Amino acid sequence: MSTKHQVASFSILVVLALAATLATIAVESASSQNSTNQQQSSNTGSNGTNTVSGNSSNTAAGTKVSIVEEASEMGDQAYDPNPVKIKSGDSVTWTNDDSQIHTLTSGAGSDDPNLGKDFDSSMLSQNQTFSHQFTTAGEFPYFCQLHPTMVGKVVVS
Repeated sequence: MSTKHQVASFSILVVLALAATLATIAVESASSQNSTNQQQSSNTGSNGTNTVSGNSSNTAAGTKVSIVEEASEMGDQAYDPNPVKIKSGDSVTWTNDDSQIHTLTSGAGSDDPNLGKDFDSSMLSQNQTFSHQFTTAGEFPYFCQLHPTMVGKVVVS
């Protein structure tokens, strides 16, 4: 093969590799934007909002809690941290870091007469979040309606 043909073949390979890389970036960007749009248009629960957010930690805006991977099998270890201790007026933001759909519903279980009266996230898909501001002191148990053994508590002082 002549040098001209080798240079031409190499140039074609470089162009194809660049085109494939750009196409992958475009698809990932479009997919990410679509996912964000779906999360932002999801239902909001009573007294809360579904938003996109990050990992578990305390922030100026409130405390972040993770619904951990394999949460449906973990009982009171399904949330990290658990219990959550905050001050009155602070917010808690839960992020579903599991691949299964979950809810965050106030109450001690499905038989609780106050079920969902303080907050209810509705269905949260993976990476979706739910925030709730706690304005009164007390202990607020919560659980997942789809996986009732997943239990947590917010302690507000």
